Amino acid sequence: MKNTTKQLVYRNLRIARAKWPSELSANELQILRSLTNQYGLSISLGDLMFLDSKWYVTHAGLLRLSQRRRCSGIQTALQKDLSDPVANRWVFKSTVYKTSGSKGFVGYGDADPSNCSGVVHGAELRIAETRAVNRALRKAYGIGLCSVEELGAFNAPPALSRSYEPSTSFPSQNGSGNGQPRLKDKLCLLIRQYNLDSTLVKAYAAEFCGTETLRGASRELVEAFITKLEGEAREDRDRLVCKLNSFSRPVEVAS
Repeated sequence: MKNTTKQLVYRNLRIARAKWPSELSANELQILRSLTNQYGLSISLGDLMFLDSKWYVTHAGLLRLSQRRRCSGIQTALQKDLSDPVANRWVFKSTVYKTSGSKGFVGYGDADPSNCSGVVHGAELRIAETRAVNRALRKAYGIGLCSVEELGAFNAPPALSRSYEPSTSFPSQNGSGNGQPRLKDKLCLLIRQYNLDSTLVKAYAAEFCGTETLRGASRELVEAFITKLEGEAREDRDRLVCKLNSFSRPVEVAS
């Protein structure tokens, strides 16, 4: 077991250094080491994300942790008195039972158009339930990290049906059989909304995901990139455009 944990620590540190070489400080690498040792979270499986100089746990990572710790059950309930269907505001209560005799750890999650990205409007109910589950799981297992799904700019509402597990290949996730907006559509919408160069955005995405093409990246990485791109565009579009221009190849002029 110790050897397995050591291997995971080594793998997480290697991936983190390769993926965020200029953003990770020695302190953040130490935090990653501690998270790996304590919770067995894996970057390659999409359990952790590093956004805006902070570590975030993911919904998938929390669920995998609960399975490893033999969680007895998770119960969710819509809070009708606090919800407003007309305004598309939803509040859920989630209770996590670590053991069959546990009184439960309670977490609440809310979502409405004001605290969700515009590209996922209409999916607030599912986002609220996911946030509630995440908060209850974080309480149950003592995780102080915020989950990425609790961020206001989060773009990917998970399908809370039979499975919470994310897709791992870009072609399959690009479909919308579960009613979610396709990742490709989300990215195109952001490009149109902020009038960005699609070719440069794809080059930026490929570098961010560490793949030759965006299609070769995992769903979690693509979602993280979309979140990052939207945040940068909102904060300072001109700065983002300058950053994107650095990905353009110089044109050779014949002498």
